[in-house]
Amino acid sequence: MTQPSSAASAKPAAKISGTSPATTDSISTDDGKISVAQGVVQKIAGIACREVSGVHAMGASTSRAFGVVRERIPGSSGPNVAQGVGVEVGETQAAIDLDIVVEYGVSIADLGKSIQRNVKQTVERMTGLEVVEVNVNVDDLYMPGSGDQDGDAPVRVS
Repeated sequence: MTQPSSAASAKPAAKISGTSPATTDSISTDDGKISVAQGVVQKIAGIACREVSGVHAMGASTSRAFGVVRERIPGSSGPNVAQGVGVEVGETQAAIDLDIVVEYGVSIADLGKSIQRNVKQTVERMTGLEVVEVNVNVDDLYMPGSGDQDGDAPVRVS
């Protein structure tokens, strides 16, 4: 028997049991159901990722730029802790994708492992979902004194 060939992706996605497009999934217990919204898992993962020393910011460059503009609007709710976090939540499992900016001088491999461990433990402890994978994507490198966030960069022209 021959299997039809298909284009192989760089990394196969994790199979999440019971994945649905709904924003809220539930965990069944003897006493009823516990619903956990995807947004809740995103926020937990975002906060847990930011707790790890060496993470300067989260999100791809475009989303970080929009986030800075949004934060400066009067009446905004402040920084979006779910920025740079993608989640797929099933009935009992979750997969998490993180986009981060790393501080210069930090071991990216060690930082990635620490982020994976902290995010997985925190999400599992707080939600009861099994985290099947935590993918960390390093999108940029922050170098202190580069002037991109410091307002005291010298003016080159007048």
